[in-house]
Amino acid sequence: MTGRQAGNGVFLTFEGIDGSGKSTQARLLAERLRDDGHDVVLTREPGGSTGAEEIRRLVLEGDPDRWSAETEILLFTAARRDHMERTILPALAQGRIVICDRFADSTRMYQGLSRGDLRGLVDTLHDLMIAREPDMTVLIDMDPETGLRRARDRQGSEERFEDFGPELQHRMRAGFLGLATEFAERFRVVDGNRPIESVARDVVAATRALLT
Repeated sequence: MTGRQAGNGVFLTFEGIDGSGKSTQARLLAERLRDDGHDVVLTREPGGSTGAEEIRRLVLEGDPDRWSAETEILLFTAARRDHMERTILPALAQGRIVICDRFADSTRMYQGLSRGDLRGLVDTLHDLMIAREPDMTVLIDMDPETGLRRARDRQGSEERFEDFGPELQHRMRAGFLGLATEFAERFRVVDGNRPIESVARDVVAATRALLT
């Protein structure tokens, strides 16, 4: 199901390649909407609940080849299920706006595309265990080389996908743009190759259009 869904809350997600600036834009949007008087929950995936954060550490730290693609899909689905039960659905039921940094579209790309043609498995598990799409997904579209450089400059311990290199970044960008076409009703593509403030203005405008 796509588009604005029944219920009191609104579910927004941000997607993009590593280093695209989506996390910054998610935070800025949350701040702006709070300034507008909205009750906002800012969360992330994998993570966003106690159990999901434990799974995050399993999949984003250590050897990039630690898990098979199939195992990763199961782990991410388990994390998402806990996140939905503990954080997202309760907030939506309370009429709040939930902004999530990554959601199922990232799994469709990183596990469904990057390490084999497993998109069908991702979608099957999503339909069985999650059965919810965002009301709107903002895709921050970024030059792959720039994004990879930004991601590596973070120098954090969570280097699970940055370690796959520039070829993956190019494939992921093309894949995300493909999703934006496939799910055109809910996707809004924003050019991330601009100053942060310019990107934020477009994100806020798209969100306000959804909320009105």
